[in-house]
Amino acid sequence: MKPAFSVVFLTTLSGAAQGLLIALVGVELFAKLGLFNAPSQTFFITGAALSVVLGGLGLVASFFHLGHPERAWRAIAMWRTSWLSRECLCLPAFLASGTLYGIAHWLGTPWSLALGVIGVASSAALFVCTAMIYACLRFLQEWATPLTMANFVLLGCASGFTLATACAAWLAPSLAAGLAACACTLTLAGCVTRVASLRRNARLRPKSSVQSATGIKAPNVVQKSRGFTAGAFNLREFFHGQSAETIRLVKWTFLIAAFGVPFALMLLGIVSQSVAAFCLAFLTQYLGLIAERWFFFAEARHPQNIYYARAS
Repeated sequence: MKPAFSVVFLTTLSGAAQGLLIALVGVELFAKLGLFNAPSQTFFITGAALSVVLGGLGLVASFFHLGHPERAWRAIAMWRTSWLSRECLCLPAFLASGTLYGIAHWLGTPWSLALGVIGVASSAALFVCTAMIYACLRFLQEWATPLTMANFVLLGCASGFTLATACAAWLAPSLAAGLAACACTLTLAGCVTRVASLRRNARLRPKSSVQSATGIKAPNVVQKSRGFTAGAFNLREFFHGQSAETIRLVKWTFLIAAFGVPFALMLLGIVSQSVAAFCLAFLTQYLGLIAERWFFFAEARHPQNIYYARAS
């Protein structure tokens, strides 16, 4: 498939926003239980603001994927059957709950945790809807696996907790080590599931063939043309057009940048209590996740490419 950067940014930005809000609510919950002293309200307000900004940027990015942005409201019309329509409902709900959560802390109200729980629920729903847009497509074998859901959740939470650690190192240093440990655990878990999906996808074999694509049952079918003498929608939108070397480079880039380097920087930050190390860990991880999400789309082999993407 051809990766659309609007969707790449939508999923990575909103994923980090969701993970950050989950981290904030987790901190508040454990503080209420008396496991550690509650941080200042500034920590929660700043974190909630960052979460809403990241989610809002993801929402803005999604509009660049629309052929007719003025008709965007129609995306919610099929919410009973479409995961995309459900995502379009869950994202504004998540942004609203994150905004209310930050306002509750700003005003010092006692029901901030209740709003946070609603925010976590909306975040979980958004994770499910976003992942199922791809996991429900049975004809794309690379996506039709429970690992798609696991990767969306774990990678989003990992980047969100890494950002929460950077915020804590700046505004609530006593929480930084604990959040960093959570971020490292999520990063490691995300690496395990992502490598598992890579190994699975490498063993996949296409269910379709040139015979099934063309309807010609003869055993010896040789394709001499891709069906077009000029550019066409099928050639542009269902094939990334990159070489195998480029795909391999992107794969190793995201494995190192999204998992290896951030993990090492988080450990360095725990030892040195360096705000810069935690910030660099988030920046490196986010850039790595952009590459990971690009690869996620590029590695999906659409059956139509058996016919259209080949050239003599």
